[in-house]
Amino acid sequence: MQNIELRRLERSEVETVWQIERRELVHEVYRFADGVLQLHPEFYDTQDWPEGEPELYTPILLDCYDHGGLFLGAYAGQQLIAAVVVDARPVGDYPHYRQLAFLHVSHNWRGQGLASRLYRQAMELTKAQDVEGFYISSTSTKHTVDFYMYQGGKPVIHPDKALYALEPDDIHLLHSFADAE
Repeated sequence: MQNIELRRLERSEVETVWQIERRELVHEVYRFADGVLQLHPEFYDTQDWPEGEPELYTPILLDCYDHGGLFLGAYAGQQLIAAVVVDARPVGDYPHYRQLAFLHVSHNWRGQGLASRLYRQAMELTKAQDVEGFYISSTSTKHTVDFYMYQGGKPVIHPDKALYALEPDDIHLLHSFADAE
């Protein structure tokens, strides 16, 4: 992997996360029913961020930043190619956890360990604050859910009410940092 710089984002850089290339081919998605993850065939050829997503989520990300959230970006030269965001506020139903609010890697940079590197860095910085783990509301694509489970996430039988209301089709997971030791 060429020289990649990881660094904290400034508030003025928060909106640059939408420059991350979102292109993805999806063939399978998970659904969580009766306490079991079930894989279903579903095809998407995603070319960009869903319509309206930047407008909906930019104020949420800025609010997260203003409340002390962790924003790490990965840069190849001047280009932001990946980012991770961890909200500093306790998750409502899981107050000892913090929400992993955003983790995306540009299409051409996937498969090179960058997401794992960002995830581990965010985990180390969050663990240092006496937090028990991450609450993850993951898009239901097989690749994404498998990534979070490989990192240590486990599906939640009782998702956080507020986060579930925001993203009912997501797969909600908890990653206890104690399990990572």
